[in-house]
Amino acid sequence: MSKEVIKTGKFVSLTYSIVEGEGNVLEQSDLPVNYIHGGETELIGGMDAAVKGRSAGDNVSFTLTPDQGFGDHDPDLTFTDDIENVPPEFRKLGAEVQMQNEQGEPKSFFVTRIENGKLTVDGNHPLAGKTLTVNIKIVEVRDATKEDAMSVGVPGQTPTLN
Repeated sequence: MSKEVIKTGKFVSLTYSIVEGEGNVLEQSDLPVNYIHGGETELIGGMDAAVKGRSAGDNVSFTLTPDQGFGDHDPDLTFTDDIENVPPEFRKLGAEVQMQNEQGEPKSFFVTRIENGKLTVDGNHPLAGKTLTVNIKIVEVRDATKEDAMSVGVPGQTPTLN
């Protein structure tokens, strides 16, 4: 019996790690992420193409540039203000601050620096501007069932890779 290969309509289960240039592991999923290849679920740039044609047990690695992944770091999404102008609940590193753009759409910003009486928030994705290595281990490949379609591949939903 030949091994199932990843192609459109196949149920795929995989684990992954994302490593930055210095070798630091930024994100790792030891519990499998499941999706239907070619379905509604979008994987981060290049991952779909990197695993297509592969089988369970295969290991795949590829480089993800900022353009393919989380974009370049946009300095216009970084703001610094006097700490007295910031509500006390946001005066800690990593605090999430919700802001709105001109269209009234919400955007998350995170406190990235507090020094010399100033507080800086950044609306860029934490991995913006970084070249990353994505390491994937394919755990399972099989025909997708109706139950799989109900539990994975929800429109607009992305695995943790964000």
